[in-house]
Amino acid sequence: MKKRKSTHKDLEIWQEGIDLVADIYETTKKFPKEEQYGLVSQMRRSAISYPSNISEGVARNSNIEYIRFLYIALGSLSELETQLIITGKLNYSKDNKEILGHIESLTRKTYSLINYLKSKRKST
Repeated sequence: MKKRKSTHKDLEIWQEGIDLVADIYETTKKFPKEEQYGLVSQMRRSAISYPSNISEGVARNSNIEYIRFLYIALGSLSELETQLIITGKLNYSKDNKEILGHIESLTRKTYSLINYLKSKRKST
């Protein structure tokens, strides 16, 4: 039997990134209507960008490119974190602690994958 090649969908960080997107969509549903084309749109794009960049990086045929896209994904997480802090200051959402904790966890896991890929590159 032939072994199936792993894809981005097998990565825990990609799967959790998809969950993060769903959480952001649910959270931003409650925002004021005047933010639909401002913070809501920006936050949703930032959230979607994280798993999208992971999948694009995996599809590249080079660890260097893969790592580059993981760094771009981290930038999206950082942007989303900032936007959540802003929405808290504006009282658009009552409690962002859970989502902020999820972002922190994904950031650590993404850096771990980057470090693994870098060490793998050095050992070859």
